[in-house]
Amino acid sequence: MQLGALRLNAPRQETKVIGLICTGHFFSHFYLLVLPPLFPLLRDIYGVGFTELGFAIAAFSVASGFTQIPVGFLVDRYGARQILIWGMLSESIAISLIGVFPTYGALVALMIAAGLANSVFHPADYAILNAAVDNTRIGRVFSFHTFTGYLGDAVAPATVLFLASLLGWRAALFVSGILGMIIAGLMWMNSEILVDATRAPSAAQASGGKPRRTGLALILSVPVLMGMLFFASMATSAGGIRTFGISALHELYGASLGAAGLVVSIYLFVSPIGVLAGGYVADRITRHDIVAAGCILVMAGCIFPIAVFDPPMFVIGVLLGVAGFFNGFLAPPRDMIVRSLAPPGEMGKVFGFVSSGFAVAGIIAPILYGWLLDHSDPRNVFWVSGVVALLTIMTVLATGRTGRRV
Repeated sequence: MQLGALRLNAPRQETKVIGLICTGHFFSHFYLLVLPPLFPLLRDIYGVGFTELGFAIAAFSVASGFTQIPVGFLVDRYGARQILIWGMLSESIAISLIGVFPTYGALVALMIAAGLANSVFHPADYAILNAAVDNTRIGRVFSFHTFTGYLGDAVAPATVLFLASLLGWRAALFVSGILGMIIAGLMWMNSEILVDATRAPSAAQASGGKPRRTGLALILSVPVLMGMLFFASMATSAGGIRTFGISALHELYGASLGAAGLVVSIYLFVSPIGVLAGGYVADRITRHDIVAAGCILVMAGCIFPIAVFDPPMFVIGVLLGVAGFFNGFLAPPRDMIVRSLAPPGEMGKVFGFVSSGFAVAGIIAPILYGWLLDHSDPRNVFWVSGVVALLTIMTVLATGRTGRRV
């Protein structure tokens, strides 16, 4: 429904910008989840454990986390267009080359390269969308942008497993990378419409208001720091299911990779639906923090039964489906809180800094959950995911409370 509204109300060029940016965002999420479904195979191929495979994912996140903040400053100063195209092309090439060079050392090196490239998406995407889209539609567009990212999460496991069954795992990764290169080419061909708001000369002063925090003072302010902590803790919780859910179900129940992948895909596929529903609600409420906290409670309530009991796979699919819906539902309220923290011309650095929380989680979660799988009961993956989700409630309430004082 929201996508239909965008098509009906948005000018043609604006719609094209939305399409290009959101397709790139789709692949930025898709590429992070093309490897985890293959972990049971790659463990034998590389001769390593789940911990080492988790380290490769963490290497991606370290590279992305260390560069996302400076990329945000570069976007605000020099513009997002060329930075975004470079990132799209470079990440696609790195993913393709993982299939070309099947060694563990090459895997880690290429995941670092992919992480460096991936760091451009959130700062550049939000800067371009904020400049190109009319304010009357910006909430729905942000929601659709998030939706495409979740959709990339959702289709990655099933897609890569299907391609691997037809072509082998190496060709599956190579083909996945080629698709991203095509999108980078389309961005380059339409680069003249990918404008962004690089003008940051004190909008508060221009409007006669009191000076606002900018630069480092802004991103180190309490509201923005709390926003980053919220992103990090929520992504750490979700990382247990997203990254190692298939492997945990495979080890715990002896389920085939296809069956476990299908169950986790339910979680991932339902999340984008939750995003669209959450966007509809987010435009009509003011206490986004309360809504997000309620979503987290429901998610934890669905994850804990998987750890406590031994439900059949059908029930696990239902529980993960509900958890996935509310994981998506909280995303638009989350983005509305963050957008309220970003003064004009500061969008890139604020979203770059807050989104680095995903990178922090990407460093912690793969190694943590990989270690749990290697050295403990696989059900601990779900225990830890649920506990961290509950702890996240404190950060979202604090973010909303401090954000309202900005």
